[in-house]
Amino acid sequence: MLRYAAIALLLFSLSLFAQKPVYVLLWFDTEDYIEPAADDAALRIATDLTDMGVRATFKIVGEKARTLESRGRTDVIRALARHSIGYHSNYHSIQPTPAVYLRTMGFLEGAAEFERREKAGVADLRRIFGVNPICYGQPGSSWGPQSNRALRRMGIPVYLDAGVQVGLENQPAWYGGLLYIFNLGQYQIRPDLDREEANVDVSRAFDLAAKELANGEGGVISTYFHPTEFVTTEFWDAANFSKGAIREREEWVRPHRRTPQDSERCYGILRRYVEHAKQTPGVRFVTAQDLLQLYSPVTSAPPDPATVARHLARNITFLRTESGAFSPADLLLALLGVGPRVVDGPGKRGTTTYQGNTIPRPLFDRAKKDAAGFIDANGQLPAEVFFGAQTLSLEDFTATVAGAELDPGPVRVRRGSLELERYISNEPAKAFNWTIHPEGFSAPELLDLARLQAWTLKPARLR
Repeated sequence: MLRYAAIALLLFSLSLFAQKPVYVLLWFDTEDYIEPAADDAALRIATDLTDMGVRATFKIVGEKARTLESRGRTDVIRALARHSIGYHSNYHSIQPTPAVYLRTMGFLEGAAEFERREKAGVADLRRIFGVNPICYGQPGSSWGPQSNRALRRMGIPVYLDAGVQVGLENQPAWYGGLLYIFNLGQYQIRPDLDREEANVDVSRAFDLAAKELANGEGGVISTYFHPTEFVTTEFWDAANFSKGAIREREEWVRPHRRTPQDSERCYGILRRYVEHAKQTPGVRFVTAQDLLQLYSPVTSAPPDPATVARHLARNITFLRTESGAFSPADLLLALLGVGPRVVDGPGKRGTTTYQGNTIPRPLFDRAKKDAAGFIDANGQLPAEVFFGAQTLSLEDFTATVAGAELDPGPVRVRRGSLELERYISNEPAKAFNWTIHPEGFSAPELLDLARLQAWTLKPARLR
């Protein structure tokens, strides 16, 4: 009998060992600088979570931070500072919002403009909260890929938000040199503050998501709120800036308030959700800072050149290995003899004008060296590579380099297959649908740039 009990205990222990970690990332877009009651909501939420032993991530708008300071709300600032501090744009819903001004800009121009407009807000958060923001997320759906380069320059390593512009297998990914916690699909779970009866299904969805992740590779459940939701029945910006409206400060109106009893009911929903998650075996609350450590990037070199070449010759997309995943940019750099580094994708779509079917080896070698020099000088992949006065697009150049690695004979021109682009949305109106954007707003240009930056996309892997 003792023998069977020992075997059962061993099997139970092994089953626990096989379970992978599940992390809940709880974050709050702290943005309403019109309604003073939203200050109290942020204080209440931050304090309640601290009392429960849970650290969240508060993404704070620059103007919200300055408003807290001008109102003398040092109590709110201290309470939020006990959690992880992120950045949520400088003015949020005052036009032009990021997608509006980035839509007509190229990659480098847009990165510079994003930094120009946003660096003051980052500096104010740093001054008021004493830390550099760990993450950024766009206001509403006002996203643009140019922000990635600017965020790296401002020392912000994590992109945290909900959106559909880019997504990889409903889990964190590396994109544009940032850890993207974005578009998590069924692993983005959010209790309903207004339909409490729906939260029975939310709890079931949470349990199912946690079980799926634990039985797979582990991963992240993302849950977000806005402190203002707990005290208002409409969003502060929808009441003032819908459809691109311009309204001066003296014309701003406050959003409709919840009753104190209704606010208490909402706080209870959040508390019960957190308690449920805390009681779920194998589940742990984390901040954006924690996830940056848990999803550290691969620092090892890619596999041998033949393996890399065979992969890129078939499809230009990321490559999974036992040591981690490598983006198409990582793989191309390896074939060109460029050391591992963060680079951006091309700023435009290149064209192939090369007329021949083969390339003389000396000309090919010079073109490879020239491409490596471009990358080294610009920190960016070239849109096209010159062979004399003619060009190969980046994808055709990559496929040709891969083919030449596999075949020591004459260098044959090959056509690249851009598998990587399927992870970017092809719905420019739906992807940018937000009540604050001008009516009918659509940004196909930003999705085109996003596809070019997908050269940097790869799954993030838990350490």
